[in-house]
Amino acid sequence: MLKRLLYAALMAIAVIVAAVAWNTWRLTSRQLTVTPAAPLALERDAVAARLAGALKFRTISDAASGDVNAEEFERMQAYLAQAFPRMHAALKREMIGHSMLFTWQGSDAQAKPVMWLAHQDVVPVAPGTEANWQQPPFDGVVKDGFVWGRGSWDDKGSLVAQMEAVEYLLASGYQPRATIYFGFGADEEVGGRRGAVEIARLLKSRGVQLDYVLDEGMLVTEGIMAGVSKPVALIGVAEKGYASVNLQVTTAPGHSSMPPQRTAIGMMSAALTDLEHHQMPAELSGVARDAFDTIAPEMHGMNRVALSNLWLFGPVVKKQLEQAAGTNAMLRTTTALTVVHAGNKDNVLPGRADAVVNFRIRPGDTVGGVMEHVKQAVNNDAVHAQLDAGASEPSRISPIESAQYALINRTIREVFSDAAVAPGIVIGATDSRHYKDVSEHLYRFSPVRAGPDDLPRFHGTNERIGIDNYLEAVRFYVQLARNGK
Repeated sequence: MLKRLLYAALMAIAVIVAAVAWNTWRLTSRQLTVTPAAPLALERDAVAARLAGALKFRTISDAASGDVNAEEFERMQAYLAQAFPRMHAALKREMIGHSMLFTWQGSDAQAKPVMWLAHQDVVPVAPGTEANWQQPPFDGVVKDGFVWGRGSWDDKGSLVAQMEAVEYLLASGYQPRATIYFGFGADEEVGGRRGAVEIARLLKSRGVQLDYVLDEGMLVTEGIMAGVSKPVALIGVAEKGYASVNLQVTTAPGHSSMPPQRTAIGMMSAALTDLEHHQMPAELSGVARDAFDTIAPEMHGMNRVALSNLWLFGPVVKKQLEQAAGTNAMLRTTTALTVVHAGNKDNVLPGRADAVVNFRIRPGDTVGGVMEHVKQAVNNDAVHAQLDAGASEPSRISPIESAQYALINRTIREVFSDAAVAPGIVIGATDSRHYKDVSEHLYRFSPVRAGPDDLPRFHGTNERIGIDNYLEAVRFYVQLARNGK
């Protein structure tokens, strides 16, 4: 009997090993085979200088008013008109507040138009960090092979690269077959309500339906994804929703010499600890599963084996992905404790404690589900939870089995020929979400190379883009326009 059990166990192991080996071996690359795009005759120094010039303007947006820094937006727009005269002469420009809508008329009136997005506004520099910049954030310095300054990456790099591409194509006599719209918002960093929302509403009122929308988003990552030696270019096919929940505890204030068993700060601390320790569930499914299924054939070693056999290694892989902030954010609705207020004197028990918890909601979860999760995780009637204004559901998922996705995929492969391309989820928010009524195909990709040392520069200190990478970005938009014929 024991021999039979041992034999059965060995046979089961052999079958599993064979299945794992077979799945790993038969998994072939999903990457498109393309011919790399030919280099463009771009004047390196002049192209870099034009981007640097746009970084000199402090186009910092404000949620409360569109008139804050209005002169900076106007000055930058005048600069862009001077720097890109062909584009401003040949394309129709409409102003929506400080946002701009350009129309490049196509040769085929029956072809469905497309839209490229970027934004003019930037985030401020964190007070007290100015001295930490290697180059002043608003000087637009070109040095050591980089263009330095706030907005070089997010998102004036994309905006000016698109203009550079249009200027280049116009100089060669090119006209697109399908009309290309360019939506350059002035308030993306504070929600896009005055820019993208109004541009989308205008297009909808005109009956415009777009073949696809391309916005900023995911990057060409280098050395970030374990087990992949080549760069990985991710196309955002969805973006997370957003919800901030205000928590409040109210008790009777008192003297610190006679504290009760339960204080406002203690109850709030317990509630926040419960939320941090009881996260919403992680799921290796949907877009995240598509992403890793696409990347698996490009991996080596045990990473390839594990991702090729998620039927067996799924729980282990998920546990590993949860350990890193970036991949954890792909798998679940994240919980971030961002604001706490309580007390104003060391010998007084405050009668009130307030906190804000920010959730970035994965596709498949909902704002309502977040509120139910908060209620269950905290489980204390003394802690009152209220949804803050501005919450939004996750975007719908744009299809990856579509001609529109294939177009962007092919263009990336032609320009970033060393990169593997895969779908992904944008964990932040972009202007593209406001265009859901005028297109079924919303994609988010920034032609920016980024390694581990670069990620902290996003909204951080020493933002910059490599000149060679910036030339690739220009090539990407030129190639995307040409591929659209």
